[in-house]
Amino acid sequence: MSKGRLLILDDDLAVGQTLALVAEGIGMESRLTTGVEEFFAALDEWNPTHITVDLVMPEMDGIEVMRLLSARGCRARIIISSGVGGRVLDAARRSATEHGLDIVGVLPKPFLPNTLRAMLEARRGKMGTYAGRVTGAQGGFEVTETALIQALDRHDLQLVYQPKVECNTGALAGFEALVRWHHPVAGIVMPDQFIRLAENWNLIDALTGRVLDLALRWLSKSGCGPEVSIAVNISARSLVDSWLVDLASDICREVTVDPSRLIFELTESSAVMDSGTALDLLTRLRVKGFHLSIDDFGTGHSSMVQLVGLPFSEIKVDKSFVSASLRSPEDRAVTKSVVDLGHSLGLRVTAEGVEDGPTLELLNTMGCDLAQGYFIGRPMTVDVIADWIAQRYPPTPPKST
Repeated sequence: MSKGRLLILDDDLAVGQTLALVAEGIGMESRLTTGVEEFFAALDEWNPTHITVDLVMPEMDGIEVMRLLSARGCRARIIISSGVGGRVLDAARRSATEHGLDIVGVLPKPFLPNTLRAMLEARRGKMGTYAGRVTGAQGGFEVTETALIQALDRHDLQLVYQPKVECNTGALAGFEALVRWHHPVAGIVMPDQFIRLAENWNLIDALTGRVLDLALRWLSKSGCGPEVSIAVNISARSLVDSWLVDLASDICREVTVDPSRLIFELTESSAVMDSGTALDLLTRLRVKGFHLSIDDFGTGHSSMVQLVGLPFSEIKVDKSFVSASLRSPEDRAVTKSVVDLGHSLGLRVTAEGVEDGPTLELLNTMGCDLAQGYFIGRPMTVDVIADWIAQRYPPTPPKST
């Protein structure tokens, strides 16, 4: 049984054949294409699980190819290969990731077969799979306003939780609540497929309210200690009146969760909006005891004046910098700068995208407070969180007397 299908785009026939041999050596099927037209024809016909893309092609460069893959809603795992410098490869990886593509890694030429083999054999966790993820009308399902309203009515929107830990001790600090749409036909629909549409259809407040209710009720029954927090993402569209403050306060009171355990996360572009109403609402949230976090910090276009004037208590370093910090001096410098900036403003700093132990160790040496990423734990359903906690934090046996 095939372990997957690798579609190769490389105008160097010898390199392409080497890529194919490595893939076939681990039980994968492979197809080699040396031109863009042939590549896209094979993509439509063959539905590969993995793709390698050479950045330097005579007809169309790899950046444009990946832009077209994104427009088609490609869910294959992608490896970027080229003989260009490391900084260019890193920039290409970031660009592709921002377009929503699943980038396994970058493969500088010349490459070692073991490096490619490890990338091809890298597995997604259960919650990392894109099975059932749709774009537009793919898979016979189209995200419509009616379908989203029905999902809210039928409680098809459910949450998974990704843990955050202290960098220096490894102690559990909290979870981020992430919404998933469990569609009866399409399967699991990821939030980037419907959040913006919910904003356009004025359904984002209803969706945010549902997430708040589910997250806080779970936290109240989770058995986690009072030091464990829950983070919920909110849209800039929800910062126009006081309903958010009132709803969050009411739910906390009902389920007996202290407001200090709830963190509202905003993207950097949302956090620096000039609306006086938004600033009033953010300030009211802080007065009520809730915490505020700037998500994906370093990817927006903010000014120091705006950041200093906003009542935030946490900065989250964007995962694109954190995940590359070991191999890229530039990304490492950005990560360290954000950590230092946060601390200079009296803010707690969380690093996203921690995928291995050495990265966590590096963050600890930088003085980063909290870490979040696949090395810590993938987004989990409520039925597996207790097992994760038991495995990571086994109870201490009582001392014998």
